[in-house]
This record gives sequence, structure tokens and C-alpha cells, in this order.
Amino acid sequence: MGRRIDFYNDPAAPKANSVVPSANVVVVNDEGHILLIRRSDNDNWALPGGGMDLGESLPDTAVRETAEETGIDVEVTGLVGIYTDPRHVILYTSNNEARQEFSVVFTARPVGGTPQTSDESTEVRWVEPEQIEALPMDRSMRMRVNHYLTAPQSIHLG
Repeated sequence: MGRRIDFYNDPAAPKANSVVPSANVVVVNDEGHILLIRRSDNDNWALPGGGMDLGESLPDTAVRETAEETGIDVEVTGLVGIYTDPRHVILYTSNNEARQEFSVVFTARPVGGTPQTSDESTEVRWVEPEQIEALPMDRSMRMRVNHYLTAPQSIHLG
């Protein structure tokens, strides 16, 4: 498996060669805990999510990716924001794909399933919001989580 390397406003970043619409999901349980995964490709904590497949909508992507990466079935409930900053480039070393960021971040509630890891996650955990700051997380992912935590009723564009 290759690695994922995130670059932000970095002159050494590779030039983007693709844009893939993707979804991330802030899943919140009844206790107010947020579902996070520890990514297997960079060891950082992140919201579940991934690229949209042909024939599906972005909300469908959010539901599918969350189930695949965490074992948790969800229902989309809202929108945190749309993140398309061209200064954020993601390099996938397995195929040298350099993606320009394009992520729509949804909110969701769990409706079933049991937390379990996948090929893309080494840990799956419900995390109390006040514990998130201590977890290793990419800058862009932390920004998305913080947008949800600090202004959950706003839609963020960037």
C-alpha cells in the first residue's frame, strides 16, 4: 500500500494532476462523540470519507465510505462545508496521483453497525470533542473538524 502525503501552500508540492469529488463525514452519536479513523496510509486521525464513484451522489458516497472504513451505518443530516482549496495537494505514492482538494463535509448520525477497521483504517474510535486536539491530524482535517465544533450551524466554503 502506498502512502498519502498532504501538502499545503508548499512550493515543493507536486503539481496537481487530478480532481476527485470526495466526501468526509462528521458522525456524532447520542453522547456527542465524533467517529474518527486512524488512516492506514499516513497514521493520522481523520473523519471517514473518500472519493465519489460514478453513478453515486456525494451523500451516497458519504454513507458508503463511512460504512466501508468504520463499520458504522449512517444517515446524512447536514452539511459542514465545501473544501476546494487549490493550495492543498494530496499525493498518493502508490500511483503518483496528485489531487487538488475537493471535499464536501457532511454531518450524519449513526443508525447501525459496529465499529471495525478496514484496509483504510487501523483504528476506529468514538472520540469526545475535547480529546480531538491531542490526536495527530492533518491541518486540513483538523480545520474541518474545528469548523464543525466551533460553528455547527454555519456552512464553510474554502
